[in-house]
Formats: sequence, C-alpha cells, structure tokens
Amino acid sequence: MCGIVGYLGHREAYPILIKGLQRLEYRGYDSAGVALGTPQHIEVIKKKGKVADLEKEAKSKNTSGKIGIGHTRWATHGVPNDINSHPHFSESENLVLIHNGIIENYDALKQELISRGYSFRSDTDTEVLVNFIEEIKKVENTNLENAVQIALTQVVGAYAIAVMEKGVLDGMVLAKKGSPMVVGIGENEFFVASDASPFLEYTKDAVYLDDEEMAVIKIGEGISIKTIHGNEFIDPNIQKLQLNLEAIEKGGFDHFMLKEIYEQPKSIRDTLRGRMLVDEGIIAMAGFQEYEAKFMNARRIIIIGCGTSWHAGLVAEYLFEQYARIPVEVEYASEFRYRDPIINEDDVVIAISQSGETADTLAAIELAKERGATIFGICNVVGSTIARTAHAGAYTHAGPEIGVASTKAFSSQVAVLTLMALHLGHKKGTITNSQFHELLTELDNIPNKIEKMLDSDDQVLEITEKYSNMANFLYLGRGVNFPVALEGALKLKEISYIHAEGYPAAEMKHGPIALIDQSMPVVVIANQGSQYEKIVSNVQEIKARDGNIIAIVNEGDTTLKNLANFCIEIPLTEEAFTPLITTIPLQLLSYHIAVYRGCNVDQPRNLAKSVTVE
Repeated sequence: MCGIVGYLGHREAYPILIKGLQRLEYRGYDSAGVALGTPQHIEVIKKKGKVADLEKEAKSKNTSGKIGIGHTRWATHGVPNDINSHPHFSESENLVLIHNGIIENYDALKQELISRGYSFRSDTDTEVLVNFIEEIKKVENTNLENAVQIALTQVVGAYAIAVMEKGVLDGMVLAKKGSPMVVGIGENEFFVASDASPFLEYTKDAVYLDDEEMAVIKIGEGISIKTIHGNEFIDPNIQKLQLNLEAIEKGGFDHFMLKEIYEQPKSIRDTLRGRMLVDEGIIAMAGFQEYEAKFMNARRIIIIGCGTSWHAGLVAEYLFEQYARIPVEVEYASEFRYRDPIINEDDVVIAISQSGETADTLAAIELAKERGATIFGICNVVGSTIARTAHAGAYTHAGPEIGVASTKAFSSQVAVLTLMALHLGHKKGTITNSQFHELLTELDNIPNKIEKMLDSDDQVLEITEKYSNMANFLYLGRGVNFPVALEGALKLKEISYIHAEGYPAAEMKHGPIALIDQSMPVVVIANQGSQYEKIVSNVQEIKARDGNIIAIVNEGDTTLKNLANFCIEIPLTEEAFTPLITTIPLQLLSYHIAVYRGCNVDQPRNLAKSVTVE
C-alpha cells in the first residue's frame, strides 16, 4: 500500500527520494509527495497522480536539502487529491510527517484537537497524528522523540511513520506498528523505506524495525531504537541484504509482470534448491523439521491467507489431505478472527503472505498464537513481520515481485507447500518410499515443463485478439485445479478490469450455466486426471448452449480439441502438481488481454501490492 522513503546524510536528498518512490510504485498508490529540510524551512511538494506528476510539480520548487522524506499514498481517509497527499504539516508547519497505515481513533483525537483550537487542511488521519504530536510536544514542553513516543501510546491502529522537525537537519524520528519499515545504514548517512529496494545501490546494511519500536537516526550518533511502551532500548540488528539491483529491474521485458511470469522456472528451482535432494530421496527444510512433530500430531492444519495466497492455501488443502492425510481448513485471513474461531493447542496454522506484512494475516496470526496454536509462516520477504512473528517458517525464494498481480510468488508458495505435504506423507507412511521417490523426480522436472509451456505463448496471443473485448469470463476447474480457476479469474479481474468468476466445474449447473452465451467465454482447465471424463461432460454442456470454450489440455488431447474453440496444450505431469503448470497459461492470458486493452499491467487501479491496512 503506501510507500515511504527517507534520506539523511551528505547527498542531495531529492534525487534519492524520487528514485526511491519510483522503486515503490509497485505497492500501488494514487498520489505522491516529498518534504525537504533546509535551514530556513521545510519544503513540501505533493501531487495527485504518479511520481512523474510529482516531478513536474517539483521543477518550479526548491528541491535542495540533505534531509527529506517521501511518500506514495494509497487512499484510506479522504479522496485522492493534492491536499490529502502526504507529507502532512502540523498546523504550525514546524513538524512534517509521512504515514503508512490507519489511525483508528483519529476522529476522537481530531475532535479533541479542534476543541483546543486546531484546524485541518485535509481529511486524513495522518494530519490528525502530526498535530497530536505537536500538541503533546507543546503541552509537555518536550523534544520530538518524547512527543512521538507519548502520542503513539495513545494511538489505536497501524503505522509506519517518519517525522521531521523544522530547523533540525541532522536527525529524524521513525516508528512502526503493523506496517513495514527498514533503515539502511551507510557511511554517516541513513535511508528509510517500506522495503529495501529504494537504497540497494547505496548500502546492503539494513535494520528492520519490529512492531511498537521507534528509532531516532542522527548524523554522528547513528541509530537508536527503543520500545514505544516499555521504553526499553534495543541493540540494532544490522542485516546484510541479499538483493541486487538486477532483480528489481525489468531486464528487457515490457512489464514486470511478464518478466515474473517467465521467471517462474527459476523461482521454483530456487525454492526447491537445497530442500529437495532427489538422488538421496530427502526433503530437508530446517524451519519445518524443527516443528515436524507438531505437524505430525496436529489435530488439523488451518491455512490462512488473502487473495492469491489464499488460493495457494486451497491447493495445499488437496496436497496435505491427499499425501499426509491430515484434515485441513483454509480460511480468509480477513474473516478468520472476526467469527471467534475454535482454535486448539494441537492445531497448526500456516500463514501465507508474499510480503509478510499483510495486516489481516498478521491479525489472524496474533489471535491463533493467543489461543496456543503453532504458527508456521510462508513468506517471500526476508525479515518481514510475519516471518518474525511466526514460531517457524519457510521463505519462498521467488525473488522480488514488483508486479502487483502475483505470479511467481503463487507458484513458489505452492512449491513450498508441496514439499511440506510430501515430507509429512513420507514420514507418516501414507505414501510409500517408491511413490515418494517418483513424486520427487516429477516435482524436480516441473520447472523444465513450465519452460516448455512458456514457449507456446503464441497460442495465448490468438485467443487474446478474439476475446479481449468481452465483459465477462467464467473459469472452471475440478479437484486441485479448482483453486487455479479462482486464481485465473482473479488475475483477469486485477489487471484487465474484466469481470470474471472461478467455479468448480460441477457447480456450473447450479446457477452459472444460466449466464453462458456467445459473449461469455468459458476457460476450462481440463488436464488428464481422475476427473477428466467429468470435465469433458461439463464442456459438452457448455457447447450445447453455444458457449465459447478455451480449454487447457494436455499435449496430444484429441477429445476436447474437437469441442473447444481454442485449446492451450500443457505437458503431462502428476495430477497433484498440475497447478504449477496450469496457472501459467492463465497468467499469460490475463497479461496479454490487459496489454491489448491498454491497462496498466504492473500498477492496476485501486490495488496495492502489500495490503497493510484492514
């Protein structure tokens, strides 16, 4: 969601802030702004629209200064416009603040401040927070650090904030709860950001703030971290970043999404590497094996996630129940904690999140922990909040995913979950040694089969030309490919703005069949497997109603080629592994349709990469 950047040091801040904001565009936003400190005042420049619009606005402004903060806003309180954009001044303009998150008790605070004579320029909760800090600073006659700390003990909600003070050119105050914040440590200079991408070329040393921690960065003194409520000082844990600049560049592709689709063979190999030793017949996952007994003896596994991560969890439900014979429930994280769920101490909760910062998933984790469940996190971002909150976990090694619509993160999540299910099944004896070795060999070959699949992109382009102007799509799948149908529909909705629904193919007769006509293409995942004949029957039902059928079939399929309007062929593999392959043509279809329609593929409207508010 919102992206924050900051700089303090010996360089000009503005170019660093602008480049940082460009790196954070993938998070999703509707406006952008910067604040730059000079000896006389703080220059605030902000604009509705993209970072490019901000740059145009800044051409006529003073952009000097070696301290500054920047922000890309995803609107929560107040419509997207120039006034509601960040940074926000306090009423006196002595303080300026940027904020990622939501202040839930902002209205009560606002009314109290109005009663004390404050007025407000914007409709945002953020302007309330900066004025609240200013009021405390004034009333308590204290410094900025103490004022921020006192204010945050009275604030309800989530935040990552950076605060600057007029005339203070050598320091700023930071704080975090529920939204990500990382500080890059250079040679007598500091970088602040929502993730590490804005400062990769300057330093690889980074400190990730934990929830309810605040930090003061100051030239000549370094970084000081303490807890907001306990006032306990924390030794900074400086980590060496493993990312590189090449990983966050397009690499010759037109869009990040297309690059990331084509990176899936590599990302799956990287996720499996070192964990799956095919020749030895071993799956070795340190974090997982430490809690292996918990999984083996679990009454049930509860999988929580949002969006694409939830779809990965649905795939895992089939895998864990088929191979390990452990009952699984898959829950929307956003609904989980609001229905007073029954959670037992012998339950294992798997929390899936690409960013590791998803607010709904974090809230669900906290509830499950309070009730004694074991939490296992699956994330793509090292050092993320979920990774630090879980008892144990596994990183996917997908590499940075910049496109808002998740592609390689999904396949890497499914790969990790597949390893876990196979390992448990082997340990429990619910799959034999020979089956286990055969499955490992086939899983090892999946990246090669995806590479082969990616070579058939021309099939998808032909379909794109015919169906890009349709208003509705229906996606059908059975068994383990029903979640893939959901994921395919989601991708089309996200980036092309076409209404699409995913359904179990058998459920088509229970309502959706009424919608089928020539203007509603039906995408059917019809790979060879235990339910192939039933899928064929479903296709015949669609054909009988003059529906347009796009079928995902295995190489050599002749039955559906005679029924479908278009067929996309995929390599044959173990049925349980098919989601890793069947998702590829659906991603490509969504991508090409979006491009054909002129949509912003990497930054679709209203969406954010990391949803850090509930």
